[in-house]
Formats: sequence, structure tokens, C-alpha cells
Amino acid sequence: MSAAMDTESTYSGYSHYSGHSKKAHRQGRDRHKSPRSKDGSRSEKSVTIQTPPAEPLLGNDASRTEEGQDDNWGETTTAITGTSEHSISQEDIARISKDLEDSVGLDCKRYLGLTVAAVLGLLVFLTPIAFILLPQILWRDDLEPCGTVCEGLFISVAFKLLILLIGTWALFFRQPKADLPRVFVFRAILLVLIFLFVFSYWLFYGVRILDSKDTNYQGIVQYAVSLVDALLFIHYLAIVLLELRQLQPMFTVKVVRSTDGESRYYSLGHLSIQRAALVVLENYYRDFTVYNPALLTASKSRAAKHMAGLKVYNVDGPGNNPSGQSRAMIAAAARRRDSSHNELYYEEADHERRVKKRRARLVVAVEEAFTHIKRLQAEEQQKAPGEMMDPREAAQAIFPSMARALQKYLRTTRQQQYHSMESILQHLSFCITNNMTPKAFLERYLNPGPTLQYDRDRWFSKQWTLVSEEAVTSGLQDGIVFVLKCLDFSLVVNVKKIPFIKLSEEFIDPKSHKFVLRLQSETSV
Repeated sequence: MSAAMDTESTYSGYSHYSGHSKKAHRQGRDRHKSPRSKDGSRSEKSVTIQTPPAEPLLGNDASRTEEGQDDNWGETTTAITGTSEHSISQEDIARISKDLEDSVGLDCKRYLGLTVAAVLGLLVFLTPIAFILLPQILWRDDLEPCGTVCEGLFISVAFKLLILLIGTWALFFRQPKADLPRVFVFRAILLVLIFLFVFSYWLFYGVRILDSKDTNYQGIVQYAVSLVDALLFIHYLAIVLLELRQLQPMFTVKVVRSTDGESRYYSLGHLSIQRAALVVLENYYRDFTVYNPALLTASKSRAAKHMAGLKVYNVDGPGNNPSGQSRAMIAAAARRRDSSHNELYYEEADHERRVKKRRARLVVAVEEAFTHIKRLQAEEQQKAPGEMMDPREAAQAIFPSMARALQKYLRTTRQQQYHSMESILQHLSFCITNNMTPKAFLERYLNPGPTLQYDRDRWFSKQWTLVSEEAVTSGLQDGIVFVLKCLDFSLVVNVKKIPFIKLSEEFIDPKSHKFVLRLQSETSV
């Protein structure tokens, strides 16, 4: 236990040093660029920004200072502390208030739709019962006696209403998975159809039965049975429109992440654009690897370093021949680009070498740690039950032997922002509980997994924006392109229709499979 506490303090100490070193780096950079930031702040007041700035989705910018750090940066870094000042502008206040208003509007729209559907469903189920009970309440003495057939219709109405209730609960009463920008067209059409249908039945009932006080009670019950039968057919229509229509694949969509170009293909049926976007997002969290902005900073810093080394001198004086300066800049950049592929090659080779070395050290450390915990289990079986270790204590006991190797590997592969010490301990105790091998424990860290594998607070984007030239309630068509945007990246979706395939049949006679062996006199056969 003491070893686990020491390791925890050491692990948190690395994060402490990292935060202070990044703060010192940013303070020095802000001192050198203070005049430029003032001018930039004056110019931003006259610019309309469509997308407001926000914090990164992952909430970690540790990779920005990763390039200039050595392997022992935690022991050799000087920590500089200071006072942090935070300010908020008028634009930020307006943006926060707008987000609150939008969230309130979405909640009101959601609850309004649920309320309307619930009231209409209650009206549908109470209407047949009311048709049967109102004559018994209003003119009971004038009704004709209900015979055996009429009493059998009571049983039919009861069971049909029960079946309709179960089917309605299974089809409509589900937890919503998302808030769509527009209403679901088919569901709205069904609600309007049910309302008109029930209203017409009530209108006929009021004019022909209530006003005239019809005494044929068996006919009234049959009228209620016909209403329940029609409602069952409408429920069948709802199943066809809402569930069965979209099952047959008709379109193939290609989803590309704008930052790193990772892509996937999916097959969709007849869906609207907004529902297709919802299906794409559900598959994105499952199939795409987690978005890591730290992997994109290396190429950006390399390009900035190459452009920063270019200098253009004008011998004719300032303000003369600007087009010549641009051509000289382009020519110098082209010459430098011809030699930059060598730098890229050696950088990638060196990075792969360091990753392989860190990976080998991590695998050896984890295997030794798991061997130790197996030995502990064999020894603990001989002790008293009160001295047995639970999986959490066992994980804390073996974690110090692998903590440094794991931390270095995660830092080298730029995954440190996704794995906290608590999440690693939980995963380790889970593996120990289920008697999993070291390879099963390392699978989460050696290969970047899907987005759902990581902590919800680190990857989940609460709001996506659907950008489409077509109406989002219109159906998918060949060639449609729409974009799903979040704070850090966007998903570009290209829709292609599955082509019509024509198959022909060709019959082969089984007697045609006969062959002749031709022998020559020179052969040995």
C-alpha cells in the first residue's frame, strides 16, 4: 500500500511539473507577443465571427510543448508559479446566454411533442370505452338487452385494446436518443391521421347515436369494435413507415473526418437527412478512433518552421514590386520543400524507433507485474481469509512497477490526455478480477480504440451542427453532401445510391464436363 501511495504522488508530480512548465512557456510567449495581441484585439472588434471560440473538445493541450521535451523532462524542469487572471468579454456573456436560450427551447420542444403524443394516445384508448359506457350511463333503461354475441364483443374489445396498448408502448414509448432539428415527418403524419380518424368517429357517434339515443346496444358495441380494428391497422401502418421502410439498404454513405481524413462506409435505407446524420453519429462513436489533436501539431509546427526561415530582401526600396516578392517567396518555399522530405523521413523513423523502444519496455514491465500478482494470489490462498487482498489493493500493489514505463509510452504516443491514473487503476483491477492476461490489459493502450472506449467527459460532444443545402426533412438522394460540425472537427458525409444490379442465368449441362487425354508417342506415359 505504501508503494502504491508513493507511485500516486510521483504520477501526480509529473502532471504538476508539466502544468507549471507549460504555464511558464505560455507566459514567455505572451511577453514577446504583447504588442501584436493588442493590435489583434482591436481588429477583432470589427469582425463578425460565425463560430464562437470555445475550449477544445478533449480539454488538453499538453502536446503543444511535447516536441521540445526530453525523456527526463519531469526531473529537469524548473517550475514557475504565478497568479492566474481570468476575464470574460461581453461577447462571451452573449454567447452563454444564447446557448442557455437554445437549450431551453430544445427542452420545451421535446416536452411539448411528448405531451401532445401522450394526450392523443390517452384519447385513443379511452374513446372505445367511452363509446360503450355512455349509452349505459345516459339512457340505460331504453337500451335493448345485450345478448351472447354482444357480450362476446366485450371480450374482443378488451383483448384488442390490450394488444394495441402493448404495441404502442413498444413502438412509441422509447427513450429519445437525440434532439433532431426538425420534426419526424412520418410520425407527425401518423399523429395527424390518428387525430382526424378519432375526431371523425366522435363526430359520427355524436350525430347518429348521442343525439338520437340509439337503442340498439349491440350495434353501438360493434361500432366500438370497428374503431379498435381501424386503430390496429393504423398501428400496422406505423410499423411499416417507421421501422420496416428503412431496413432495405438503398444508399452508401462515406464519412470522412476533416482533420485526419479517417473514413468509413455505411449502408442506409430510405431516411431523411437528419435521421441519416443521427445514424452516422451513432456509428462514429463506435467505429472511428478517438480524435487526438496532438497528432496534428507535428505537421503544423514543421510547416511553420520551414516558412519562418524564409527571408525576402527588396533592393529597390520598400513598397516596390510586391508581385516579385511573392514569386521569390514561392520559389524559395519550393526549393525548401524539395529537401523537407528527408527531414520528414528521419523524424518519422526516429519517432517509430522511440515508440518501439517504449512499447518493448512497457510490455516487459506489465508481464513482470502480472507474474508478481499471480505469485501473490498463490501465497494468499494459504493465509487467513481476513488477510486476502481485493482486486483494488492488488492493482495498487503492482502498479508502481509499470507506472513509469506506461507514462513514458503514453507521452511518446501522445495519449496521456485520455488516461488518468484513476482510470488505469480501475482497468487494472478489472483485468485482475476477471483473470485477464497482460496482453488483454495492454490492448487499450497499445492501439487507439474507438471513441466510446474512453471517459465520457473527455470525448463526448454535447452538440453537433448539421449543415446541408437541402432541407433536413427531405429524403436521401444520390450526390447529396452534408456536414456534421462540432467544436474541433467536422464529419463530411457523401451519399451515393447503390446501383441497380442485373443478374442473368446461364445453364451448364452436367454432361458437358468430359475430357480426353491426348497422348503423344514421345511421352513416357
